[in-house]
Amino acid sequence: MPKKIQNFAKSALVKPITINVGRAGAASLDVKQEVEYVMPEARIMSLLSALQRTPPPVLIFAQRKQDVDAIHEYLLLKGVETVAIHGGKDQEERFYALEKFVKGEKDVLCATDIASKGLDFPDIQHVINYDLPEDIENYVHRIGRTGRCGRQGLATTFINKTCDEAILLDLKHLLIEAKQIVPSFLLRLESDKERLLDIGDEPGCSYCNGLGHRITNCPKLESQHNKTAKSIPQHNARILEEERKDVAHNLAEQDKIHHHDAEVSAATLKHEQKIEAKNLKNEAKTNADKLKL
Repeated sequence: MPKKIQNFAKSALVKPITINVGRAGAASLDVKQEVEYVMPEARIMSLLSALQRTPPPVLIFAQRKQDVDAIHEYLLLKGVETVAIHGGKDQEERFYALEKFVKGEKDVLCATDIASKGLDFPDIQHVINYDLPEDIENYVHRIGRTGRCGRQGLATTFINKTCDEAILLDLKHLLIEAKQIVPSFLLRLESDKERLLDIGDEPGCSYCNGLGHRITNCPKLESQHNKTAKSIPQHNARILEEERKDVAHNLAEQDKIHHHDAEVSAATLKHEQKIEAKNLKNEAKTNADKLKL
């Protein structure tokens, strides 16, 4: 299922359920997949040689409506019995094209991804991808138009430097999974994870130098990560305990200072009261002596 449809289902439906029969996104093993590196300007001319590999009927997929129209006109000029469908054509034109193709009156159908899902074409011998779709799921849907009901089919795909690297990597792994021949220009492509597998010149793990595994699944590195993860709570607990002790110590010191200040203040007040009492006593005595005179 394309990502756009998945995202729409998640946003519009309540707890949507997906049912997979077999592995989701896997290509049919009855389809022989061939990938060719063809410059963008040479693709339309390469179609003629690709069409010679199998008898009709043949499906040609392209992303853009303009490309579908250009392919249609080119093949007609070359004498190939061709029809075309895409979203820019009205329903009557699409129905006419599909009817002629299904009845065998036309050998080739050029289409956008409108024909990759929901339409059943019997006995398709060959699917040609003029370009790659936006995601690998649509690629699987495209080539799934051939090799149906136990029959063998052929899928030819044109790629070049304008293709998105992410889908090229997906295509590479899809070919490997389906036990297809992977061309050298695809084998040279590596994701960031795959580059980690080839660090250094020596075989084996670049972390522990062990053989039989790579750094991405190194048991020693994983064990070290687990130990670090386990030690973090203990380390944090020690830090919190030390901080608690520091706070308690600081509070105790502040309490001592406050107590000392209070004692000093009390002693000072007592001394001042004694002096004031003595002064009052002396003043009273002086006044008494004056009265006697």
